[in-house]
Amino acid sequence: MKIVSVDVMQVPSGNAGSSRGDWCPVIVRINTDEGISGFGEVGLAYGKGWRAGFGMVQDFAEVIIGEDPMNIEKIWETIFRKTFWGMGGGTIVNAGISGIDIALWDLKGKALGLPVWQLLGGKTNDNLRTYASQLQFNWGSQTDKQVLITPEEYAEVTRVAIADGYNSIKVDPIVFSAQADGKGPWKITGPLEHRVIKTVYDRVAAMRKAGGDALDIIIENHSNTDTISAIQIGQALEELRIFYYEEPCHPLNAKSMLEVRNNVKIPIASGERIYTRFGYREFLENRSLHVIQPDICLCGGITEAKKICDMAYTYDCAVQIHVCGSPISKAAALQIEAVIPNFIIHEHHQRALNPESRATCLYDYQPVNGKYKVPDRPGIGQELTPETIAKCNIVTVSRAKKYMS
Repeated sequence: MKIVSVDVMQVPSGNAGSSRGDWCPVIVRINTDEGISGFGEVGLAYGKGWRAGFGMVQDFAEVIIGEDPMNIEKIWETIFRKTFWGMGGGTIVNAGISGIDIALWDLKGKALGLPVWQLLGGKTNDNLRTYASQLQFNWGSQTDKQVLITPEEYAEVTRVAIADGYNSIKVDPIVFSAQADGKGPWKITGPLEHRVIKTVYDRVAAMRKAGGDALDIIIENHSNTDTISAIQIGQALEELRIFYYEEPCHPLNAKSMLEVRNNVKIPIASGERIYTRFGYREFLENRSLHVIQPDICLCGGITEAKKICDMAYTYDCAVQIHVCGSPISKAAALQIEAVIPNFIIHEHHQRALNPESRATCLYDYQPVNGKYKVPDRPGIGQELTPETIAKCNIVTVSRAKKYMS
């Protein structure tokens, strides 16, 4: 079996996420001379960067034309070592590697008639506990208000998520100010004004009261706080029994993360902007993280995510895969989470409820009563519908080009 072409597809966003900026999933389809294809995703569907990822995969695709797609480790190492920029890493490079790697695992699973989790060693977990993510944007597939301000609104969204079957939620209580539109003046780098700390505390306290002791609350700062303000916020929230504290400071500064960890009595989590095992090494060695959150579509794909999770296991570090992409990324995450013994919980993002995004793929996997069943279909068990593909902006790479050696 040989790789004959790679399709790089930018999925039309429709209205998916339009109220919160661009939503542009980039999907990779690797095609073979035996008619088997595999799907993967470049983890840049949100924020700014999808165009760079779209181009990065095209460049890397030139390296793999003619290769045996079953030799996934060889292909990963070839891109990493012999494209020059592969070893340099960074968001775009690793997103490109990830999209290709996921597609190769999907292809291999289809060729063998097995789900990827079976190829990785079989299930350790099923019926994965799941949390409702990003409740500051409300919760539900159709929500008119996506900027929550008052403690009463935070209490109400908590009740909505609980009614939907969840006993764990995640919220960023810092991103919006106390003003009606959620905007400034609102300085969240420290030292913090007391009014900022009180606003954040009151929001989370309202969620704790609404959810009671049976609810686990994850706090997400999106690295918008610095070391000082993260410590102030974390210490203020300690009494509210927080499950863990995500991205409290710069995601690539292991020393700052350690300072937060040493001053806040809440488990610390980070990882969606940490790439490959080389990026995670310092955070694990200095014990600054209790929960790692690799994004399979960014960290180096399934090949690298499995190594990262296994490495974290040796440091007693739990894993929650970061998921904020199309249904392709969701399916890939479930494959890893089914296998690893240090899995803790699965992320179900507010964007994943969007009907337009859900309709782009063949299968609509959704949690039931706050738990995810791991799919048994071959490969990652997900791909774009023919109708979606027909609407995509597609570039096909079918000729190999010499790479550096």
